[in-house]
Order: sequence, then structure tokens, then C-alpha cells
Amino acid sequence: MTEIEELELTPLTQPSLEMKESWVLKPTIAKKKKKFSVACISSNRKLLLWLGGVLCVSCIIAMTLSKTLPHDHYNVPPLTKENSTIAIPVALKFFNAQISGKLPEGNNVSWRGDSCLNDGKFPGSSYPHLAGGYYDAGGSIKSNFPMSFSMTMLSWSVIEYSTKYQVAGELNHVKGLIKWGTDYLLNNFNSSSDTVFEMVSQIGMTIGSELPNDNYCWMRPEDINYKRDFTVCHTNCPHLAAEMAAALASASIVFGDKVEYSATLVRSAKAMYSFAEAMSTKMKSSEHWDDLIWGGAWMYYATGDNTYLAKVTSHDLAKRAGAFSHGPRYGVFGWDNKLAGTQLLLTRLRLFLSPPFPYEDMLKTFHEQTSIVMCSDLPYYTKFNRTKGGLILLNHGEPEPLQYAANAAFLATLYSDYLDASDTPGWYCGPSFFKTQVLRDFSTSQVDYILGKNPQNISYVVGFGQKYPKHVHHRGASIPKNKKVTCEGGWKWKESSNENPNTIEGAMVAGPDKNDGFHDLRANYNYTQATLVGNSGLVAALVASSRGGGGLDRNGLFSAITPLSLSPDPET
Repeated sequence: MTEIEELELTPLTQPSLEMKESWVLKPTIAKKKKKFSVACISSNRKLLLWLGGVLCVSCIIAMTLSKTLPHDHYNVPPLTKENSTIAIPVALKFFNAQISGKLPEGNNVSWRGDSCLNDGKFPGSSYPHLAGGYYDAGGSIKSNFPMSFSMTMLSWSVIEYSTKYQVAGELNHVKGLIKWGTDYLLNNFNSSSDTVFEMVSQIGMTIGSELPNDNYCWMRPEDINYKRDFTVCHTNCPHLAAEMAAALASASIVFGDKVEYSATLVRSAKAMYSFAEAMSTKMKSSEHWDDLIWGGAWMYYATGDNTYLAKVTSHDLAKRAGAFSHGPRYGVFGWDNKLAGTQLLLTRLRLFLSPPFPYEDMLKTFHEQTSIVMCSDLPYYTKFNRTKGGLILLNHGEPEPLQYAANAAFLATLYSDYLDASDTPGWYCGPSFFKTQVLRDFSTSQVDYILGKNPQNISYVVGFGQKYPKHVHHRGASIPKNKKVTCEGGWKWKESSNENPNTIEGAMVAGPDKNDGFHDLRANYNYTQATLVGNSGLVAALVASSRGGGGLDRNGLFSAITPLSLSPDPET
């Protein structure tokens, strides 16, 4: 890989009118305290004695009440500065528990075995090599959309913080997990061709599936003995194709030292992104444009081809992706909305390489929008509510809030590191200037909440801390490995009140409700289900916020880009 020279940052400008008038910049205005002067009563001795007596009585009453009335606070378990580092290998182990197919050597989950080895294998199948990949959550369905996003998130975290993974002793582990995912994705389309016409989108229960199927049955994947359907997409999945392109492109940077494999990933990513673009012209739905701009950004970083940069800095594509519509989900980064992540990815380009016209105009806008998104995460503003325990409710009180909080923690730390690495001490929220430490404090607060600093005094990551969920909504974890059950025979395990016989270490469950309440019930997946997308954000947040192993890798993401390549074409 070619190393590039570190370039100086274009100085951060004053906030634009858009930022100053933004929907998010509505700080909570504290009421001015009325000043009380004692000058007017200093000569009145009786009044002073009377006030002193009242004060003494008030103190006695207050002390009595403090011992008798219930307190609106909770005991906080000790969280050390190294908790995020310690939790990294735990969180990564969840991916080992989700592996489908023939287990790789060294898979360290004792209760898992080879499973679903016949995926795609039946007479006349166009895709006979679909064993592998990862199960999405607590069942046996393999969906390429969340799987691709999860691989992209892991790759992004490795590209930015490889030394931190190395210090944690997990670099080879996480790279192996990414490769397990990308190897599988390459088998879901004709990866030997430069043109893609169709792709597998999901393996497992599909609409109209006959019984038994993966949703109806409660059984370990190792015991599945029925035929599993898979879905092939031809024209209506540009979102999936763009996300798969992002996964393959980002992984190509991770495996830049493996020249042949990296080249395969890049070639396949190009074909997949072209497929996404071709489908997008035929789609009336607007829900795929954030995926297209996200995938295009990763294509640019993987190839250094300015054609992709021109696409993703197009005002039209940004508008279609929702960059100028500040709705309730604006600024919420996740598997179902990639815009905030894309804005930050491209802000990085502006901070470090300062591309010229015609790219600068849109990159400047993305930079300002990223600043607005970061402002919206702070407790000083009113875009998002928080629980009393401090969890930001990015999905506005709906179930499964932790995955979005983890993603926001990752982006916040990443932006603070981008600013620090470009010698920028902070950023503007309207007229107010905040130092980068404020972003780190926000990130730490969310990670700490997930790891146990919450009203329930519970770690929402299984296997971390003294208290964690014991009834995770997960088929494999809920049935003893020596108990082979039928499709319906497993229902008793789903409904059982007993703890899971198998501990699914590293699983971050869906999380509490909007009132910090949590019910450790296997049947209620809104509390206890763990997912690939949730854990990928958790791992990224843990690595970013960990203290050891140095900081940001400034140049890794730019390995395919040279400063000269950013020069505009003569005809432009």
C-alpha cells in the first residue's frame, strides 16, 4: 500500500447560517437566579437571628428526610478506565457464536457445532455454496443486508484503530471474523464476473414458506433437518447491493496486505455497486439512496477513483439520501440509515486532504452537517430524549435502543479523533464552541451505561461484569447441546423460565425501555435479543473509546488515494 504525506487541515470556519438556525440548536435555557442581598437586613439583628433559626431547623428536617425518604438515584458499579478494552474480546466472541456452516479451527464457543451445511445444495441450485456466513440474531436466518453492514462496521473500526485491536490481542481475531463474512458474501453472486445480474439476499424463512421454517421452529441450527429456502434478487434491492459493495470495499482496505484477495474484493465491489446503480434507476422507493451514497464513499476509499467521489459529492444524491431533510431520524446512524456515517466518512476526507473544487462545496456541507449531528447528541440540546439513567433515545423510545447508542458513541469518538488529528480543538454548535473532550464524555457515558452504569446495575453485554441477562432470546443458547429436539419440541425451551444452559458471551441484548426498565425474559425479544448489527456497533464503540494502543491511524483509510489524484480534471 502507498503511504501518503500528511497534509494540513483547512482551518475550521465559523458556523454557517444553516447551522445557526438548525432545528437541533435549541439549548435548554437555564433560568437566571435572582440575586439576594443581605445589605438591607444587616442592621436588623432580630431578623438575622430569626433567619438563622429557620436555617438550623431546615437543615435538621433535610437530614432527617434524606435518611427516610427514597432516593432518586442508583448504585453505580465500579467501572475502570480499562473496561472498554477488557470488553473487546468478550464482545467479539458473540460473532463466533453466530457462525454458520462448518466451524473454523479455533472457534471458541464450546456449545456450537457445524450447522446448515446444506444451504443452497439441492438439484438445479444456482448457488450451491451458501454454507457459511453468520446468523442474524437469535434464530437461523442469514440476511445479507444486516450481515454486510456488520462487516462494514468491523472493517471501519479496524482501519481506524488497528493498533488498539493489536494491543487488545484481537487484531487477527477480528480480521478472521471479517473474512468469514466476506468469503460468504462472495458466494452469493457470480463474483468471477465483472457484471452482476442477480444476487442472493437471504437464506432461511421467506414469505409464504411452508412449515417447518426458521421462524416457526425453536431449535438449534445444528439440528435443522428441513430444506431452507433462499431468496434471489434481480431488480428490487439496490440497498442490499450498495451495502454489499460497502462491505467488500471496506474489507479490501483491511486486507490490503493480501494483494490478490484485496483485488478480488475490489473487483466484486465495483460490479456490485454498478448493479446497485442500475437497479436504483428503476426504483420508485427513496429508501435506498442513503445506502448508495454510503457504498459510493467506501468505493472511493477502496479505489481512489474520482468517479465515485464525484457521485457522492453530488448535491442531487445527497438530497435524495436525506441530507437536507431534518426529520426525526436525521442523525441516527444504523443498519437502516447510513447517512450520518457517510457524512462523517467524507468529512474525514475534507479534514485531512482538503479536496479542491468541485468536491469542496459538498464536502463542506457534509462537514457542517456532521457538526450538527454531533451537537444533537449532546445533553445541552433537545433533539433526542434521554432516560433518567442517561441513555440517549435515538430511536425515540422504541425497542432496541442500545444498538443506536453504540453507533453514536463510535461516531462521536471518531469525530473527536479526526478533529484532534487535524489540530482542531473542537467544533461549533451555533454560536457555542465545544472542545473534543465533550464528545468523548458523551461516548463514554453511553458505553458505561451499556456495561453496567445504569439504574438496573446490569451489564447489557452477556459475560461482562457480575450481573448480566441470563435469558437471552437465542435458540442455540436456550437448548442444551446434548438435547436434540424437533421443530415444535423446542418450544418448551423458549417458554421456560430457567436460565439459558449455554452462555452466549459477548451478546449485547436489545436493551431497556425508555424508562430504564429491563425484563430478562427469553420470549420478549424487545429486551433480550442480540443481533449482528448491534454487536458490530458495540465492538466499534469499545475499540474507539479504549485507552490503550495509541490512537487513530491517519493514513490507513487513504491507502488507495494519492494527493495528486484529488486534482480536478482539466475540463472541470
